[in-house]
Amino acid sequence: MPKAKLNSDILQSTSLLPSKFNKKKFILTYTIPANPYALEIQNLSKNQCFGKLPWPKDIKVDGWMLSAETATFMKAGGLGMIASELPEAFNRRFNAEGEHLTVVTPLYVGDTGKKKACFENGIYQGAEHKNIELQKLKEITVSFMNLKEKFIDYKVEAYTGTCENTRYIFLSCDHFFSIDPHRNNPPAQDGCYIMNKNGVDEVERFAFFSKAVYELIKALLKEDAAPNLIIANDWHSGALSGLMKYLPVALADKGLMSETEADRIRAVPIIHIAHHLGYQGWDYNNTARILNSLYGEQTAFVFKNAKAIKNSNSRTTNTLIVHDCYNQASCNFHLADRVVTVSKNYLEEVSKELGFGHDFRDILKIRKDHRTFFGIVNGYDKNLISPNPEKIRTINDFFGSDFDFRVFDENSLENKLHNKTEFIRLISKIAQDPAYKDQIIPLIETYRFEDIGADIKNAGRVPIVCATSRLVEQKGYDIAAQSILEWIKKYTRSSFEMPIFVLGGAGDTELFDMLARLKDTVAKINKLAAQRIFVFRGYKDQFAYAVQLSADLYLMPSRFEPCGLTQMEAMAKGALPVAMSTGGLVDTIEDKIDGFRTEVFFSDGRHVYGSNASARRLKDNENAYTKTLEDALLTFYEMPNFLAAMQKRAMQKDFSWDVPDGPLEKYDALFHTGHL
Repeated sequence: MPKAKLNSDILQSTSLLPSKFNKKKFILTYTIPANPYALEIQNLSKNQCFGKLPWPKDIKVDGWMLSAETATFMKAGGLGMIASELPEAFNRRFNAEGEHLTVVTPLYVGDTGKKKACFENGIYQGAEHKNIELQKLKEITVSFMNLKEKFIDYKVEAYTGTCENTRYIFLSCDHFFSIDPHRNNPPAQDGCYIMNKNGVDEVERFAFFSKAVYELIKALLKEDAAPNLIIANDWHSGALSGLMKYLPVALADKGLMSETEADRIRAVPIIHIAHHLGYQGWDYNNTARILNSLYGEQTAFVFKNAKAIKNSNSRTTNTLIVHDCYNQASCNFHLADRVVTVSKNYLEEVSKELGFGHDFRDILKIRKDHRTFFGIVNGYDKNLISPNPEKIRTINDFFGSDFDFRVFDENSLENKLHNKTEFIRLISKIAQDPAYKDQIIPLIETYRFEDIGADIKNAGRVPIVCATSRLVEQKGYDIAAQSILEWIKKYTRSSFEMPIFVLGGAGDTELFDMLARLKDTVAKINKLAAQRIFVFRGYKDQFAYAVQLSADLYLMPSRFEPCGLTQMEAMAKGALPVAMSTGGLVDTIEDKIDGFRTEVFFSDGRHVYGSNASARRLKDNENAYTKTLEDALLTFYEMPNFLAAMQKRAMQKDFSWDVPDGPLEKYDALFHTGHL
């Protein structure tokens, strides 16, 4: 079957991409055009990756941070935290100087069963139970194709309000931003990632979000109220660079936009924040429909000239697709003025390793070499994660009057020992009292919890080791299980008191079953050790907090971890991370200073961190992690004073946004100069 040449015989005769064009074999060829507008589009990826276009001089930041999630109103993970906390920290520091960051996010309404949000009488209550009073800012029209590939003009209302010293703009359009679930919604999808009652999934939702932001900026430009900087938070706003940089050129070419307006739109710098590169927002089946929705009558002109910077990956020759599939992140990786990822070490991984950078490794290597790609470790408000009186009161009220968890800091570690005793009592009560368990953690599934209270005479001699991350492959629970098994086999006849292991989180049933099998396997080797393995599935904040309050060690055998916030939470509570040397774990944990890290880390069968000698000796991540867990436990048993000093240093560490030379200072430099 002959390959279709999309650049000439098909695209010259139409303004839209043919439906399902990507389901036939095709090639993309780029000829040097006589049209200067087409040539500008062809050269843009190279110019942006090389950083050839000037950064605005003397910029006084009046920026927008675009995000699908916010920790304040719709949280699913770390990208929601940065969307709330970075603007809040920036505004605390710089509002008095006349600089501002505004958060722009969808106004979600509906009820998924786990997340609920509503907007009534001018008050919006988000899914995180926070209220904000909103005023209408603007009404715009956004043209977008429906499932029948007909253009529909959707009304979008923009509302604004202030929360935590930060202005929010919410975009309201029920068709796209309702979170009432469709009957065919995949069970793993929830919150803002749900397939809603109208059949809109996450990729279509956020493509529409990008276009709505573009249309709002166009409308506000006429009032001199548009932002002068855009921060696009991960793939969800990945289409924006094409709309801001390509579309005005195409419209000016057709005389549909003035050169002045086009120049003003294109001049707004865009900083794309990339979290985990494995999530990019793909949609093979709707590739043509989404691209046509974004670019309208200019789609064919833009697409045939959307030439990617030359790189060795044959799948990334066009900025709007990867191979033959719409890819939401692709456009921003190619066309944003700057790209940031959430730790320095993850920057190195994604720009070197296919297993981390995926299709964009070569693009990011080019950007890194030309200083348009940076790594900035995510911040975290330490006041929110350190043991504090208000949180401890909440924990004690939640678990009942029988419990007395106490506040502690790096200068009062005796209260952490007290909390270990309280946690052993708590977990034993959960084991022996089913009614109590159902009352406090009804949605958490437990596996053969056992009452160990009578067996432990001195909690100070028993290490509590936990992992309360999501039950997903990334977190390496299988690696942890293997390491625990190897420890118990090796030390089952030792004089050491067997550790207490608390393992679980929300997520995969298969991983929960695997951890349950670990307990059963250990029971055949050492019955006492098996009694001290507590396996659960589900999440409750108060329970996870209580675990960390008491834990000595926190397991993080992650296969990848772009930044990681869990290790920051654990360290603030004196739970020393036992971590794989990947991503942000390298940037935030100093081995044997305030935590433990593997000597080496492997990806796709070869080591990408550590010495050659360590790699030859340890051979794989499982061996490397087993050794690190052994080192951590032996430190607990044999060098308690050294371990206490490590805990003190971990608790002293401050990952807050606004510490000297912290993430806020780095972002501020980037906003103003385009460089660090």
